[in-house]
Amino acid sequence: MAEKCESDKASSSSPNLICPLCLDIFVEATILTSCGHTFCRRCLKKYDLTHQDLDHMVCPLCREITKLSANRVDDLRLSVSINGCVDDYHAKCGGMNAVLEMCQKCTACKSLKDAVSFCLTCNCYMCDKCLHSHQQLTMFFDGHEIVSMDDVIEGKVSIGHLFEKCSIHKQENKDMFCEDCKVHVCHKCVLDDHQNHKIKNQVKGEQELRRKVTGLAQRCADKKAELEKNIQNIEIQRHDVHTAVQTLLDDVKQAYSIKAKELEENLRNLTDQINALKHSFDDDLDVLKSKDRQRIKSICSSITLVDNDRLGNLETDTLSAHILLCEELDTMLKEVTDHTSAEAIKKKAQEKRFKPADDTRLDLGSISGSDPKIEVIQCVDLRGTMLGMARYSHSTVAIGYGDYGQGIDIIDSNGGKQRYRNTPLSDMKCCDLVFQQDGSLCVSTGSYTEAYIYSPLGTRKATIHVRGNRNILKVNRGPTDEIIITNYGKQVYIYDPSGSTLKHTVQTKHDTWQASTTRTGLIVTSSCLDDPSVVTVYDRDGNAGESLQAPEDVHLYAAVDEQDRVYVASVDKKNSSIVIRLYDLDGLNLRERVEFNALDMTLDSYWCYLVSLSPDMLAFACDDKLYFIKVSL
Repeated sequence: MAEKCESDKASSSSPNLICPLCLDIFVEATILTSCGHTFCRRCLKKYDLTHQDLDHMVCPLCREITKLSANRVDDLRLSVSINGCVDDYHAKCGGMNAVLEMCQKCTACKSLKDAVSFCLTCNCYMCDKCLHSHQQLTMFFDGHEIVSMDDVIEGKVSIGHLFEKCSIHKQENKDMFCEDCKVHVCHKCVLDDHQNHKIKNQVKGEQELRRKVTGLAQRCADKKAELEKNIQNIEIQRHDVHTAVQTLLDDVKQAYSIKAKELEENLRNLTDQINALKHSFDDDLDVLKSKDRQRIKSICSSITLVDNDRLGNLETDTLSAHILLCEELDTMLKEVTDHTSAEAIKKKAQEKRFKPADDTRLDLGSISGSDPKIEVIQCVDLRGTMLGMARYSHSTVAIGYGDYGQGIDIIDSNGGKQRYRNTPLSDMKCCDLVFQQDGSLCVSTGSYTEAYIYSPLGTRKATIHVRGNRNILKVNRGPTDEIIITNYGKQVYIYDPSGSTLKHTVQTKHDTWQASTTRTGLIVTSSCLDDPSVVTVYDRDGNAGESLQAPEDVHLYAAVDEQDRVYVASVDKKNSSIVIRLYDLDGLNLRERVEFNALDMTLDSYWCYLVSLSPDMLAFACDDKLYFIKVSL
């Protein structure tokens, strides 16, 4: 109880000593260098657990980005001034004097005597004389509910919210919160200076936040249980994978027994291939398992930060921080759990076959099904000229048409089509588009300076104002729903998910038509129609890797998949040839992994679009043709 009183006292007398996340006095106050906001080091470490795949930290208060080193939070600078104030505070409030100072004084009179009771009706503390007056003057205080301080201190009785008195209207409680001005006010202040402002009842707002946190806590428990069950399922699939691999090994050994001892070297080579397959499948399964474990850790860390018993009478920064944390956690809980990838890996293992050599060769045989390839599984005729394309689901794309009145189509890998009618764009020109995680649509309609965000129900949420007027805007999104915009200039613009704030402008070496981002925040750019056409990787500071450069009259289009692999389509219209290559990221450079077989497609235009739908599905569009491409690695 004494610890809580000390924290409450610090909260009222020294607001700069309270961490906005844990709502307690700072412990190792640590500064985020980009914005200067300060938090406990332990709170930042908990928060960082939810973003281990990023090389930076987003401030919970203002969303500014702070770059992190290899040691992450441990290398952030401590606030010497705030930690010094904390030490002074503890020194001044130590020993018996602190205990005496923490005794609540009477607020009903000016005597400053120790309070012995609290009137719930008057919302004030009372000394023994005020208590006597309360009990005797029945004309004024009849029916008032009075509780003893002993019961309050022992937690037997809750006295509810104690509001600060208004400095202007002395007798009024500041029990309202003006969201426009970000201050606490009384009801008279609302009438005097805050008319037509967005006013929220403080108690109701805190109750809403508590209900939201309670709901998130339950959903966290449910999601954790679901992910743990999925991890168990992955281990079940691992057993089947090992069984399939062991079958391969048994077949090889049987063939070896029939052949001669001189084939021992051949046996070892094949065994090594199979073991490599096993390790490869194990690695893929471990990646899936690691993702689920990281999500559990992120969810648990986030709910620890927001599920705080002291979510009462919050200051402005604290309220903003916890609202943003709740929104971020809500987005995490909406992410779909991958229930299929482990089974897909098992299927790949079971498709491997041992092919014995014929009797004329002194050889055991080979392992089939190991050659990477791509194939077109569906070709769809579009209603008009494609200008933009975006992933809609694992097997579905959205096509934006360049002609007025054409709007947007949703097309699946079976060739099914339907019009997207949730926005006014159903009958307008659509130059490019991208869907956010909550189903909101960011779209470019032909303006050189504006893009728009629509809710899933079709109402306009925001207008994004873009610098310059070089060319039609192209849009994409990052893993945290950042809006990525290019306009065929030497810049990539990165906006926050709401579209209201320009967070970064990345300078590029070449004019950029299209840009995609990786999970770690790297930006993969394509100059597309330029000659020579190039693909380049940048970090948020504008540092660039070595560019891929196409031959003359060949144009490059890039797409990043869920595993941060980069596909690049080389389009040679003159020779009606398309070659797709798969690259792995090596820092800021692209290291070629596979060159797939050339594809035979109809090429009526140089303007194309390549999108990754899933690790084994691509979509490629050119003019009025759309192709769904299956990838086998």
